[in-house]
Amino acid sequence: MSKVFVFDHPLIQHKLTYIRDKETGTKEFRELVDEVAGLMAFEITRDLPLQDVTVETPVGLAKSKTIAGKKLGLVPILRAGLGMVDGILRMIPAAKVGHVGLYRDPETLQPVEYYVKLPTDVEEREFIVIDPMLATGGSANEAINSLKKRGAKTIKLMCLVAAPEGVEAVKEVHPDVDIYLAAMDEKLNDHGYIVPGLGDAGDRLFGTK
Repeated sequence: MSKVFVFDHPLIQHKLTYIRDKETGTKEFRELVDEVAGLMAFEITRDLPLQDVTVETPVGLAKSKTIAGKKLGLVPILRAGLGMVDGILRMIPAAKVGHVGLYRDPETLQPVEYYVKLPTDVEEREFIVIDPMLATGGSANEAINSLKKRGAKTIKLMCLVAAPEGVEAVKEVHPDVDIYLAAMDEKLNDHGYIVPGLGDAGDRLFGTK
């Protein structure tokens, strides 16, 4: 069954407060999302395997450690997920980046895949699917489906803010995918928005509202 991790680090919680604030402008919002994504990258990579190495310092030999060849892939869900990618890449510059684009069918209201571009070595990578908001879980589930259909074996989901309904939806459909959050909020409202949430992440990131 999926595990759910909510990061309570003071820096993450402090910055998330300003991300939520409706008075925070586009430039500051974008910078804060970028910073929180980088901080979350520390936590989400905590279980990466290490290997022993020896390096020569200016003074002598040191027994040390490096990451043991684990290949990582970041997959933002377009478009809001793009706002978190650079912050993570600063921590994990060797990660490759794929993209999943989804739109909501106006009749069924279900997410439909319109664009997928992934690294060629899908089966060898551990993927982190990225989206600031986990509301109903529909987009996250479809994005994870897109990766699995193309051979992905190990997937994590990383979001800033989630509603309990969305978390349960992902756990039900993808019990093998762990979920990493900066905050678990109260609920969804009648329009499918997270309460209290932070508004429309895409609009606030790109200044389109």
